[in-house]
Amino acid sequence: MKKYTIAKGLFDILPYGAKEPWAHSHLWSYVENALRSKAELYGFEEIRTPIFEHAGVFSVGIGSTSDIVSKEMYTFEDKKKRLLALRPEGTSALLRAFFEKSLFQERKVHKLFYFAPMFRYEKPQAGRYRQHHQFGVEVLGSSSAEQDVEIIDLLLSFYQDLGLKGLSLHLNSVGDIPSREAYKKALKSYLEPYLPKLSKESTIRFSENILRILDTKAEEDQEILKNAPSILDYLSPDAKAHFMGVQSHLEALGISYEINPRIVRGLDYYQKTVFEITAPGIGSQNAIGAGGRYDGFPKLFSGQDLPGTGFGTGIERVIQTMLAQNCLFPPKKAPFVFFAPLHSSCIKPLFLLTKALRDLKIPAEIDLTGKKIQEQLKRANQLEATYTLLLGEDEKKQGTLQCKHMKTRTQEVITLQDACKVIEEKWKNRS
Repeated sequence: MKKYTIAKGLFDILPYGAKEPWAHSHLWSYVENALRSKAELYGFEEIRTPIFEHAGVFSVGIGSTSDIVSKEMYTFEDKKKRLLALRPEGTSALLRAFFEKSLFQERKVHKLFYFAPMFRYEKPQAGRYRQHHQFGVEVLGSSSAEQDVEIIDLLLSFYQDLGLKGLSLHLNSVGDIPSREAYKKALKSYLEPYLPKLSKESTIRFSENILRILDTKAEEDQEILKNAPSILDYLSPDAKAHFMGVQSHLEALGISYEINPRIVRGLDYYQKTVFEITAPGIGSQNAIGAGGRYDGFPKLFSGQDLPGTGFGTGIERVIQTMLAQNCLFPPKKAPFVFFAPLHSSCIKPLFLLTKALRDLKIPAEIDLTGKKIQEQLKRANQLEATYTLLLGEDEKKQGTLQCKHMKTRTQEVITLQDACKVIEEKWKNRS
């Protein structure tokens, strides 16, 4: 029989047995629940979109010269030869749903969040995989600087609640269209004499989308860019006022930041505010969340000039950083009671007790394998049950149960008739 293995750049999230410490499902549940609670606290509502879309949904906004579209997007034809793509990022899919379903008619400002797997063909590395999982928020209908600050505050507050340390907010403005047109000319003039020294990738970007050079990872390019003009010197009056407003409101909330004019983000649709949040723990690629404003982008989907802002954070990176920083996770959920029938005739009464406790919202488990007592106690330990209740033929005749505390190894006898009441009392008084 052929042995099947997982494809490169992917991973399984498992309840136990995961080789990677961050790939245990109870860690993911904890982080996802914390994200959901934080988003709802800030007034956001959930939206879910399909895992694939027509490829044009992504290329229209991300930009055909971006790495995502030109190198990383998974595309395929369906049986009718329509070009489809696995979702590489969340904003485009959300906007397609938003306008197709006319959500803009419901209210003036829309605050939405999503959990979604994203797919990009790239070299697997720490915190980055060909399928990665992202939490994102989007606000549509608000153009204010305060709105940018609200989502930054949400993201920082979430990280802080998880116990992450060493957080740094890096802030920039990529301006509006007039700002960027003026800056492109200045950047082109500066880089032209260095064309022979630029990396192959940046040479292509020079003619196709020069701002993408600022996002380069090539050391030779980064050295050249050290003395390049800053986009902040070319902001239009409107873009500059917006950026000053963002800084002012961050300071009012006591949020420290560092202005970094090299941040442009990897997508073509950003305007004005862009930001990244970094944390030590997973090496040089230490950005764990990022986003910005994308006024003008929604217009590509509907013709409506609706302002928007948002962010995304990779759940893999968050969990890996938490583990690297020794952040506290809650203990894995375990049964309060484990029932161990020592004879087939004992299964039915314990099965009824299990159901009764579960109806009382008390976590209970029962062994239905018919294994020996040693195996059942071993399983109770593996599940980290607080109590194991054993019922054999003799106990059944006497109408009693052996109740064993798994940590203290203390044992007591309780009656079958009172078992539910006794366990409920123990559950209420648990420390």
